[in-house]
Amino acid sequence: MNGSAHNAPSVVEMTLKRGPAGLGFNIVGGVDQQYIMNDSGIYVAKIKEDGAAALDGRLQEGDKIIAINGQNLDNLSHSAAVELFRSAGEDVHLRVQQGPNLQNGPTSSRADGESSSAFGTWTMCTVVALAVITAAGFIAYKRLQLHPRASRGPF
Repeated sequence: MNGSAHNAPSVVEMTLKRGPAGLGFNIVGGVDQQYIMNDSGIYVAKIKEDGAAALDGRLQEGDKIIAINGQNLDNLSHSAAVELFRSAGEDVHLRVQQGPNLQNGPTSSRADGESSSAFGTWTMCTVVALAVITAAGFIAYKRLQLHPRASRGPF
């Protein structure tokens, strides 16, 4: 045996009872806000302390939610998935894919039932903005080196 069975993701089913603060976890993903490149799935971003999911103990950050109350989440937008969670009722049946390769988990998200921007998109925008600012600063620095008097103004 090569040990690959230990790395295979498993699919589990669970029912969570909605509490005063909802189901107690945040989600990311969707066809319009992919959390994992080339995967439009819906993932658990954060488990809220003392929420329904935390008290149950089976759902983990990074798990992929395959279905809610029998409704498959394939090819849904983030907002459509959020709406399914909002309208799922008090007892919510989840089909979840768990496994080591899914446990990298998101680090930024909002509460279930709220819209959330994709962490990857935010990161890329930030990187691009920082690159533009850095390039502009470098160009200004080089101009000052080539033309030091130009920076002193019309004296």
